[in-house]
Amino acid sequence: MPKTGISKAKMISVGALCVALAFVLNQITIYRMPMGGSVTPGSMLFIVLAGYWLGPFFGIAAGIAAGLLDMATGFYAVHPAQVAMDYLLAFGMLGTAGFFRKMKFGLQIGYVAGVFGRFVMVFLSGAIFFSEYAPEGQNFIAYSAIYNASYIVPEMLVTLVIISLPVMKNAIDVVTKSVLGNN
Repeated sequence: MPKTGISKAKMISVGALCVALAFVLNQITIYRMPMGGSVTPGSMLFIVLAGYWLGPFFGIAAGIAAGLLDMATGFYAVHPAQVAMDYLLAFGMLGTAGFFRKMKFGLQIGYVAGVFGRFVMVFLSGAIFFSEYAPEGQNFIAYSAIYNASYIVPEMLVTLVIISLPVMKNAIDVVTKSVLGNN
């Protein structure tokens, strides 16, 4: 647990609020892929923020909680390992952004790292469990990479632009200092 001077109750409350905001934004889809995955208006950001604000332990826990909530609203399962990879591990990887919180541009670097971790999980799941959906003649590894990047990369790029805007950066800094203290 990070030594931030924040009470456990406040950390849990902030983490729960991040999960709730991620869940709400995850219900708003800009476009949905035919076999799972969608672009949302920044739902991954709030799990990344949980990691950034509270550290990787709470960020990963928040990601797993978000994955469980996503499963509660409907999921597709072919194997228990696929469920773990697509929901628990993939969303949990977003919380690893907390490892970058002390770096210059830590939020942006952490966001990219967390989203890349999520991509790796869903890519592996796609390559292992959904290879039969690759079009005839297309390599299943390329298929999984292209399919999963087609929804993860657009949301990542849009969110990176948004969190790099001075007004958003200032808002995140205000929350970090006023609500969470100087961590």
